Formats: sequence, C-alpha cells, structure tokens
Amino acid sequence: MGTIFRKAWTAPLPPGAEVVTVRGTPTARWRLRSGKLRTAEVFEGRGGDLRIRGRTAAYIAKYRDGAGVWTEVSTGCKDETAARAMLGKLERRAELIRAGVISPTEDAASQHANGPLGEHIEAYLDHLRVKGGSAHRIKQVQSRLRRVAGDCAFVRLADLAGGALERWLVHQQQSGMAAGTRNGYREVCIGFGNWCRRTHRLVENPFAGTPRADAKADWRRKRRAMTEQEILRLLDAARRRPLAEAMTVRRGKDKGKPLARVSERTRARLERTGRERALIYKTLVLTGLRKSELASVTVGQVDLAGKVAHIVLNPEDEKNRMGSLIPLRDDLAGAIRDWLGEKLDMLRDEAGRRGQPIPAALPAGAKLFDVPSGLIRIFDRDLVFAGLARIEMRGGKEVIIKTDDRGRTLDIHALRHTFGTHLCAAGVPLRTAQAAMRHSDPSLTANVYTDPRLLDVAGAIQKLPRLGSEAI
Repeated sequence: MGTIFRKAWTAPLPPGAEVVTVRGTPTARWRLRSGKLRTAEVFEGRGGDLRIRGRTAAYIAKYRDGAGVWTEVSTGCKDETAARAMLGKLERRAELIRAGVISPTEDAASQHANGPLGEHIEAYLDHLRVKGGSAHRIKQVQSRLRRVAGDCAFVRLADLAGGALERWLVHQQQSGMAAGTRNGYREVCIGFGNWCRRTHRLVENPFAGTPRADAKADWRRKRRAMTEQEILRLLDAARRRPLAEAMTVRRGKDKGKPLARVSERTRARLERTGRERALIYKTLVLTGLRKSELASVTVGQVDLAGKVAHIVLNPEDEKNRMGSLIPLRDDLAGAIRDWLGEKLDMLRDEAGRRGQPIPAALPAGAKLFDVPSGLIRIFDRDLVFAGLARIEMRGGKEVIIKTDDRGRTLDIHALRHTFGTHLCAAGVPLRTAQAAMRHSDPSLTANVYTDPRLLDVAGAIQKLPRLGSEAI
C-alpha cells in the first residue's frame, strides 16, 4: 500500500539571507530573483555552518511501480486529499502494467502526454545539437515546429494530430506556400514525431502518414541558369552599383539625380564593397558552393599554394555533412589571392593607425568574404541594375520581376544551377559533374541542376551518323 508525505530537505544558507527569530525559532528570510520572499528554519550543520531546512510544498507519493519497485514521485498537489487521489491513479496504473493490460512504453508515453509541448521541443533541439546539427538547421527546426504548434493549437504532446497538420498544409498551399517549403515543414514534424516515439514520449508518430507534396508539379520556384553574357553583366553591375547608388539621389523629388562628390575614403570603401560582391558571385558560379557554405569559409580553409588551389569545406558547414575539397580554377584562385592581399593591406593600415604591431598574415579564422545576411535582396537589386530583372509597382509597393517567359526565376541559388548547367554544356561527364556538384544522385545533377535551354541539342544532333538517302 502506498503512502504520501512531504519530503524533508536541507540546503546551505542562501547568500544575503537575514536570520531572525520567529516564535523562538531561528528563521532565514531572503528574496528570490523574481523578488518573492522566502523563509525557512535555520540550524547549525555538522561543520558549524548555518543551513536551512523545510519540507516540500507538494506531497510525494511512494508506491510500487509496474515492475514492483518502490518509487517516489511528486504528485504536484499541495492538498492532501488531491495528493491521495493522485496516489490512487498511480497505483491503478501500476496494477494495469503488472497485469499486462498496458505496456511500459504506453505507460511512459502517458506520463509525457500532458507535459507542455514547448519542453519536448527544447529537448528535441538539444538532441539535434548533440548530434552535431548546424546552428542554421536547428534554428529552422525550432521556428517551423513553433509555427505549426501555434497555428494548430498544439499545447501538450497529447494534442499532436496528423489530421491537423494535413489541414494546415492544405491551408498553406492555398495561401501560396511552395511545395518544397511545405515538404520542409512536413519533414521537420515527422522527425520530431519519430524522436518522440524513440524516447517513449509517444507510442506512435502521429505525423507518419502525412503525404508529401509533389514539388515537381510546383513551378513557382523553378530556377534557370544564366548565360555567359548574363554572368558578365551581373558581375559588372555588382562591382559598380554600391558607388553608383551612393552618388545618386534615391528618394524625393530629385530621385535619380546625381549627388555631389563623395569623399575619397567613402569612394574607396564602396568600390571595395563592389569588388567583394562581384567576387562572391564569381566564386559561387565557378565552385557551385551554396551561400551558407561560402559564408562559413575562413582564410585558413583556402589553399592557394598547392598543386591545385582549393577550399577546404568543413563537414559541419556542408549540407551533406561530408566535408569536401572545392577546386579553384586558375583565374578564380588569382582573384582570391589578390583579394586576400588587399585585405591584409587594409589590416596593416588599420594596425598602423592604431599604433599596434603590424601583422605578418591574415588570421586563419578570419572570414574569406563578408557575405551579408541580406545577400538575397542585394542580389535582386544587382539583377535590376544589370538589366536582368525589372521593378513594377503593385499595390503601391515595388516588386522585382525576375522570371522568364516560362516562369523560371533567378535567385542566389540559381548561381549553383548555372554552375551545373555550364559543366554539362562544356561536355563534362555526368559522373564528374555529379562529384563537382557534391550530389549523391546523378539524376539530381542531370535533371534538376541542368538547364536544357543552354545545351547545344542541335549541335549534338549534327554529330549523329550520316545516313545515306538509299537507306530510305
């Protein structure tokens, strides 16, 4: 037969506590960080130090669990009658387990069912951190789980339901969310559900049967590759735009008119920004790196002295978590070498102005490029400046239109598509192109990252055998 009681506890005297006498008993008074006043009886410990003691506010239940082992758990109840009722529930559940009516897994899940969902999400994020997930991915998982939980009114773990998630995904489809993005939300929810099942928080994954959207049928995010001339126009625009816009009135009645001269220092800074931005685009086009991957590269990861110049991409910064050596073409390696030299000169000039020791080299941990967080918006503006996109007014707001006649768009990730397409157009074997793109599936390289409009299909047909007219 189980029992309930308030458990005694002792602790060191809290810092800053005041010891007073209340009804003949030494009592400590102190405030918590929240400002709430606390009191406890004071006594002298074995070493002569003052300590405090008391009993738990909530009753503790002691009973034999489903395995027949004596267990102590908090009832969460300050009222004795309520605590005894909780003890009765715990003992009945233990009897059901011993009788085989419910399994230990079901019992464990039932204990988690009414817990706040937010606590389980935080535990899942900790699990991802232990696995070595990237900070960007963990932040994305957290954001998506919280959005789904908020929109679907999932407050407790027991509230999770596959039907509610499916209805939410249908609503997002009607609101214009792309299929790929909806699949991303689905995968995050399924991953969370699988983890809850493995940790016995749920008996089964409520999201396991959620259907996947057909991303191939959704053309809203279809990207296209850029031609060589378009790439050159983009690089030129990226290099010139920072200074050109700084020297042009952008608002008001004089919008579009030239400004007075900028200072030499400002001009040098803006020209340097333009050169860096153009080199970022060039590196993305000639390496196939993703924006986040390039942003992670430090000076110490760039090897320009070896037989083949390359960038060392760390596993934690790569999408497939494998780690890779990214070869650099000679002209790109030369441009990066010049850029690093310019950065070193700037560092030395700054050190000289401050009276600090002149560095012999750039720090290995310094970023290769300052890839801005708003590069996606910057890229759109560079497209407009290059004449590869246009601005339209819709609902009183400027909207950048960058789709072609087939509804395909240009964005920062389209530079990776451009890399893959030009590899194929240059006659690079599919297996080599797959390795350069770091794809696990060659069909992804051939079908998704290759733009057929830039391939010389007519030229390829001309290479077929000549069949004489007598064969007809």
